[in-house]
Order: sequence, then structure tokens, then C-alpha cells
Amino acid sequence: MNDQHVFYLSLGSNIHPETNLPEAIEMLRKFGQIQACSNAWESHAAGSGGPNYLNASVMFVSTKSRDKLKTGVIRPIEAALGRIRGSNQNAPRTIDIDIMMADGKPLNVNRWAYPFVVVPMSDLLPDFIHPTTHQRLIDAVAALRAQTWIVPRPEILRMSAAAPNH
Repeated sequence: MNDQHVFYLSLGSNIHPETNLPEAIEMLRKFGQIQACSNAWESHAAGSGGPNYLNASVMFVSTKSRDKLKTGVIRPIEAALGRIRGSNQNAPRTIDIDIMMADGKPLNVNRWAYPFVVVPMSDLLPDFIHPTTHQRLIDAVAALRAQTWIVPRPEILRMSAAAPNH
């Protein structure tokens, strides 16, 4: 079966994020097509006192199933960039890649509460209806940005977003 699947991925890094975030996007290009890329957004680390995070979202098209994407693409990219999984889920990390939507269906719904997920997603899908607040993402972002420090860092992914797929 060679069906194309459309995924929206959330990427985050707070260990050398200016390098690891664009590198992860380049590595994803080897396994599918990046159809769209949000700005990078900087925010404080949630749940820990670690360094600030850079987060972004990408629209990724692949023939891989959701499970194959996670085990055959995402986990190897995280490992290649030095991601170490430990018991502290809020520990600093080189890269974290989560599948937030697959073929139009929101996933990891508990993570949609975080500005570092919703703000970059709204760059790509401003009119998408948030799975828990039932607001358009662009409207949800206005409330989130009023409560949380998060700033755009467009220079971080300018080259990654513009580069064609290989």
C-alpha cells in the first residue's frame, strides 16, 4: 500500500536548539515531504527550571503509518540527535518529536493545552478547531499568549522552511 498520510508534528529542543531543531527537520526530509513549517517559538521550559525551549510544527507527508513513523523515523532521529530518555519527563532534551495529528485526527490531546504546541500549530492551521477548547487555533493562541511568555524566532528555521525536499 502506498497511501500518503498527512501528519502534523511538534518539535522541541532546549539543548543546542538553534542547531537541533533545523537538523531534525532536515532529517525528516529523508523519510517524507515537509509541506509546511511554522516559525520557531521560544518559551520557558514547562515543568522545570531548564533552559528555554525552541518549538516548531511541521506538516509532514509520508507513506508510513503512524506506528512506523514513530518507531522507524521519529525515535531514530531523536536518538541520532542524542536524545536520552530517562525518568524525568521534564528533563532538558536535544529534540522531542510528537505526532499531534494524523490524517486530520488530533492525537496526544493532553498536549494541546500547552502554548508551545498550539502556537506553532496555529502558524500552519489557524482555522483548525482546537480538540478540547473548540476554538479556532488562532483564537486559542490569543488567550495562551496573554498568559505565557512565548516569542517568535523566525530566523531559526528560515532556511529549513525554504529548502526543497530531497
